[in-house]
Amino acid sequence: MADITKILDAIEQGDAQAADKLLPLIYEELRVLAAQKMSHELPGQTLQATALVHEAYIRLVGKEARNWDSRGHFFAAAVEAMRRILVENARRKKSSKHGGDKLKVDLDHADLAIEEPSEDLIALDEALTRLSETDPGVADLVKLRYFAGLTIEQAAEFLGISRRTAVDHWAYARAWLRREISKSNDLD
Repeated sequence: MADITKILDAIEQGDAQAADKLLPLIYEELRVLAAQKMSHELPGQTLQATALVHEAYIRLVGKEARNWDSRGHFFAAAVEAMRRILVENARRKKSSKHGGDKLKVDLDHADLAIEEPSEDLIALDEALTRLSETDPGVADLVKLRYFAGLTIEQAAEFLGISRRTAVDHWAYARAWLRREISKSNDLD
């Protein structure tokens, strides 16, 4: 972990070679997260776990200077990058050019990573963005559970909250998101 933090600091300072040292250290963890997420996608996806990891990595250590406080901060940003990539991919597929139709997201059975078709990510992403504005901690929990496939215990540890708090936040988030997505679908 200290090596990763040092390399992240070097990247922040503009060391171009530091990015080359970072990927081998974090690649396997990112690949496991991506593979876990992609295993719940429908067959025939054009986006593969390896491509998702590479795209997220490029976004994380790209041209913009980043200020990484810790390994946890970096991985939270990686989860966010993967979420954005998946949502962009879903939007592209759902565009009228690709014959997309809106589908409901059923959060009742969302215990780990996404289990619904990727097209449903758009409605969830829009609602999650609204949740982030009012309660960013709860939104972070949803991102870790839904997009990274972490368990309640893993997400609680990652966020530095108790399991009980995480369970309460998860129940609240599911109800809040269900209501927001339902309102959004009623408008369509």
